[in-house]
Amino acid sequence: MLEEERKYEVGPGFVLPGLDTVLPAGTRLVPRRPATLTATYLDTPDLRLARAGVSLRHRDGDELPWTVKLPTGTTGIRIEVSRPGRPDAAPDAAPDDLVALVTAYALGAELAPAVLVRTVRRAYEVRDAADRSLAEIADDAVEVLAGGRVTATFRELEVERTGGGRDLLDRLEPALHAAGARDGGFVPKHVRALGPGAAGPPDLVPPGDLPARPTAGDVVTAAIRREVARVLHHDPLVRLGEPLPGGDTPVHQLRVGCRRLRSDLRTFAPLLAPGFGEPLRAELRWLAGVLGPARDAEVLRDRLRRTAAADPGSGLDTAAVDRLDALLARRQERALAGVAEALASPRHVALLRALVAAAREPRLTPAAADRAGEVLPRLVGKPWRRLVSGDGDRPGAGELRPLDPDRRWHAVRINAKRARYALDAVAPVLGGGPRRLAKALARVQTLLGEHQDAVVAGQTWLDLAGEIRTDHAAAVTAGRLFERERAAVRAARDAFPAAWHRATRPGRTGWLP
Repeated sequence: MLEEERKYEVGPGFVLPGLDTVLPAGTRLVPRRPATLTATYLDTPDLRLARAGVSLRHRDGDELPWTVKLPTGTTGIRIEVSRPGRPDAAPDAAPDDLVALVTAYALGAELAPAVLVRTVRRAYEVRDAADRSLAEIADDAVEVLAGGRVTATFRELEVERTGGGRDLLDRLEPALHAAGARDGGFVPKHVRALGPGAAGPPDLVPPGDLPARPTAGDVVTAAIRREVARVLHHDPLVRLGEPLPGGDTPVHQLRVGCRRLRSDLRTFAPLLAPGFGEPLRAELRWLAGVLGPARDAEVLRDRLRRTAAADPGSGLDTAAVDRLDALLARRQERALAGVAEALASPRHVALLRALVAAAREPRLTPAAADRAGEVLPRLVGKPWRRLVSGDGDRPGAGELRPLDPDRRWHAVRINAKRARYALDAVAPVLGGGPRRLAKALARVQTLLGEHQDAVVAGQTWLDLAGEIRTDHAAAVTAGRLFERERAAVRAARDAFPAAWHRATRPGRTGWLP
């Protein structure tokens, strides 16, 4: 679940102000019984979790004593996952699934108790007229314990959304400031308790802002760091299996990270030292391959419902559609089991470590020191020319014909994706021309993606019909679904020439060498 809260530093004499005048009409502040909370935080010897904004703790007396908190990239919002653990387990015996959740941050290092924190909490709930909790205000007096004695103390306020909107937190904040509360910079308790070592930079170096006059190496480094961050961020989310806001999935985003990084390492290979990119590309290809069947199942299950509902005037047998979906669900379950096995493997941990090392200090050639505007257009030109003219057994995009085999269209799609990834990497630096071309190419890629999805889906519906030959209704439904998918293939092919013409206008491609 998502946890959204704001933290404030307060002095020992701080008194929570009366909030009746700022609370919405119909709400009230309800005090809760004071509680003493003793929490043990686990971390690696070099505090990798704390430095990455991650925590794994055991809190005595809680119904769900084990909790992991993961960053989301937005200050004040974290992902919180709690587990019961074994009743007789020691505070250092974390549940295996929670330990697995922090793999991308611990990177295989052993976890052990790092700090013990005791908190005396005086909490208040903001409740509405229906007695629903909207927010919680926690006034925490914190003691850091070591060797049976108190080594440090501090006090802080936490205001957390429970059922209300963000505007409620906005209404409370001025009153807290007026009473002497200071914005706490969202430093978690255990990070304050652990001291300067926990506040150091994370192992994964963030992309950061490019300088005003970037070198080609600056752009390549930012691209590598951006996609490594995508991989590491979505690793625990794949393990959780929860959908992302907006309907996307962690499996999709993890696979996109693998593919984009592989493409960047290929496009910018002339700027990378020999032996730097190829081992990473090989391992990223392995991981993307493991994720492929799970992602395919996601796409197919979503497409099954959309295709079945595409023509309300000619409805399909809903029970038969459900039976086809059940077959896909079993495929998805098997695929996700394969993903879980791969993510639990030493090979995956080794890949994560290699990615973090690569992001920290990409090994560049002397050519990477040249100005970005002088070097990058030439490098981006290679995948663009492959898309335009073809390479090997892949035709050029302009050579596609309406009656070409599906495989020729798919081959062009692969080159379109690589060209798009290259454009996305350089557009922030090279400006208007690459941005316009990337936007136009996005439409081309969307059509080619829809084409390929329809091709794969149509064949899948026929395959499923073959698995359940005795189910006449499902077989008929699969046949009708196949017909709709082929209609989608024809529609994508019809729309493609105009989209390709727009993408190849001189105003969009004139900057290419």
